Amino acid sequence: MKSADKLRAGSTFEVNGVPFLILKAERFQSTSGKRQRAPEITFKVKDLISGRINETTVKASDMMNDIMLDKQSMQFLYEDGGEYNFMNQETFEQIGLQKDDLDGAVNYLKEEVIIDILFYEGRPVGVELENHMVFKVTYTEPGLKGDTTGKALKSATIETGYELMVPLFIEMDELIRIDTRTGKYVERAK
Repeated sequence: MKSADKLRAGSTFEVNGVPFLILKAERFQSTSGKRQRAPEITFKVKDLISGRINETTVKASDMMNDIMLDKQSMQFLYEDGGEYNFMNQETFEQIGLQKDDLDGAVNYLKEEVIIDILFYEGRPVGVELENHMVFKVTYTEPGLKGDTTGKALKSATIETGYELMVPLFIEMDELIRIDTRTGKYVERAK
């Protein structure tokens, strides 16, 4: 058990046997007249069983049943009819996850990439990506010569089909680093 103010984005907790992943945590303290109220935290959470996302507000001192999810590194094999198939590198066991289980991770799945699959009581409930990943730009309009500031942006498509904004100097077939938490361009990759 931990107090709510000790939990952050990425933490997991359980309520009535249902695991939740904290997507966002905001602490605030309001006043009522001249009295200050106890600090509160608003959590944006994802129900790891149903996939629903909700917001909940609790007192910062409330005790939460924090849990640890099991994690296995698995290789992405292929997508077939909306099911994304992964293989455990040690046991060669394969599992399939639906797009809803993967959230935004589908934007960064290319064949043979290794990612961490999160399990709750033996059931896959989500994935964890590296914070930064490298991808090849498969399409973008030609940039303007001389613009090296990186402040002006244009649209680009990477090898997974994901579209994002990149600086004008990025060209097709270049490797770029993307922050998988935000989906934004970070830098050219070598």
